[in-house]
Amino acid sequence: MLRALRTDHRVPLSEVREALSFAEQELGITDLLLRKDLLTGAGRMFLDRYGDLIELSASGQMAMRQLLEAHLRRVEWDADRFPIRLYPFVVADSVGNQRPIAIDPAVAFGRPIVVGRSITTAILAERIDAGETVEALVSDYDLSVSEIEQAVLYERAA
Repeated sequence: MLRALRTDHRVPLSEVREALSFAEQELGITDLLLRKDLLTGAGRMFLDRYGDLIELSASGQMAMRQLLEAHLRRVEWDADRFPIRLYPFVVADSVGNQRPIAIDPAVAFGRPIVVGRSITTAILAERIDAGETVEALVSDYDLSVSEIEQAVLYERAA
């Protein structure tokens, strides 16, 4: 198990040691590496405990659960709790409530669009790449400069 954590999941040995120590001292778990609720991701170790995802390699932080919840808040659900629209983050460190881009399978065949306009982000980025100005796109599509910048930024990050 230790070798799999280190090689397959790229968890540094120091992180494993810290996780074992935290689990034993704070959670009373002596057999951490044998547990089914032990998870890994991005070189980190987590424990799914009572519905909370605890980051063991960072002294028990629950940031991963908060990050997941932040992403889930950007999903629009129908009455049957089926996801119908996603508002992806434009940049990775964005935590605001801005939702300039949407992905909706009922609009533009599920391609990312500028919210409220149904103009795909790809079209805007392609026109910028072809040498057109932001001002020309503002005029053609009745969009704000910010909406165009966000669309192009999203396409570059995708």
